[in-house]
Amino acid sequence: SQREGEEGAVPGPDLVAAMAEQFAESANNVIIEEVNKGLNPGMIVLLVVATTLLLFFVGNYALYLYAQKTLPPKKKKPVSKKKLKREKLKQGVSAPGE
Repeated sequence: SQREGEEGAVPGPDLVAAMAEQFAESANNVIIEEVNKGLNPGMIVLLVVATTLLLFFVGNYALYLYAQKTLPPKKKKPVSKKKLKREKLKQGVSAPGE
């Protein structure tokens, strides 16, 4: 014997009809509310956030392109004396087998 509320319990036909009617009513209410409200507040927030992010990235890209055109190229870091010595040694020593 299965009790109501347990998984696999079969609800009576009157309960099914009542639930179906309640569901239909709530669906109608949702549709009516949406029509009356106009724009959903959640949707407005989403649009504002998305627009702000889009403008931010477009602005950053525009500034990046402008900087690439106008700024002089970066100066290279000076190579340390140790590295210069190491490079000279490498060039001076012939590879084995030659």
